[in-house]
Amino acid sequence: MISIGIIANPASGKDIRRLVSHATVIDNNEKINIVERIILGAQALGVNRVYMMPDSFNMGYRVEDKLNNCDELRCEINVINMYQYDGIEDTITAAEQMEKANVGCIVVLGGDGTNRAVAKAVKNTPLISISTGTNNAYPVMMEGTVAGMAAAAAADRRFDESLYVERDKRIEIFKDGVLKDIALIDAVISKETFVGSKAIWDMDSIDKIFVSRCHPASIGFSAIVGSKKIILPKDDYGAYVDINNNNFKVFAAVAAGVVTPVSVSEPVILNLDDGYKYTASFRGTIALDGEREIQFSENQEFVFKITRNGPRRINVKKVLETAQNNGFFNMQNEGLI
Repeated sequence: MISIGIIANPASGKDIRRLVSHATVIDNNEKINIVERIILGAQALGVNRVYMMPDSFNMGYRVEDKLNNCDELRCEINVINMYQYDGIEDTITAAEQMEKANVGCIVVLGGDGTNRAVAKAVKNTPLISISTGTNNAYPVMMEGTVAGMAAAAAADRRFDESLYVERDKRIEIFKDGVLKDIALIDAVISKETFVGSKAIWDMDSIDKIFVSRCHPASIGFSAIVGSKKIILPKDDYGAYVDINNNNFKVFAAVAAGVVTPVSVSEPVILNLDDGYKYTASFRGTIALDGEREIQFSENQEFVFKITRNGPRRINVKKVLETAQNNGFFNMQNEGLI
């Protein structure tokens, strides 16, 4: 039995940044269309079972009904039976259940926050991340059909995973020696004192940015650091910068359609597993991958580390190239007839 998981976040792309920028909004009906194409691509190449996260929009059931009505569904769709909170807890629980079910991979539809939630839950299951959020540095835009084909090739498990699976970095935040939370791309220290609407959009409130990777071609806080230095996923280090404390400014795409000058220091390199101790001189919050999650008070201390404990990410092009080189698409292969 070859199986994959699909986590489609109905809330992705709906935070306040879509109101204060020019972000593309991918609504839930389009997410359903993407999921349909993922399933059709995956089942064509041998996937027998698809596990889906339940959600308030009933995307899993709607996809199942539509594909059955079109007489196109050949695999089993299993919407996980679990208690729903309609929040990040659902993503975490669904990812845990999918890993317990030993799925070959999990396809994630969402933004940086959705992928961060999945990364908090899975240890070894590789991910394919499709961008449907507002600011997206971790997931990428791709056609659902191709993602489904790549998921099938990875879930088949006949190929050497080292050819197409990479272990990503993450930022770990410790308080009193205990892991408090993680971020995949960036952790931002802000003078905003409440979690509120989660997303940060006031650049004047930012004090410091930590990144595991950064590039000027990305969108969001990591792009600010990327305007000074490029750090790739393969690099065994991250960095941090101070914001709004000097006169040197760079232009960066802090949100969709928003390119603004930001005062930024020279990046300070953080090698893997090196800890940076931060002592707060004010009350504020720490935003993880763009969403405020941790509140702190003056004089509280945190340690930030860049590690290789992130999720295992599938390179879609490489897995399909590996599959092609090994005759995976030949019709005589078992499961393709």
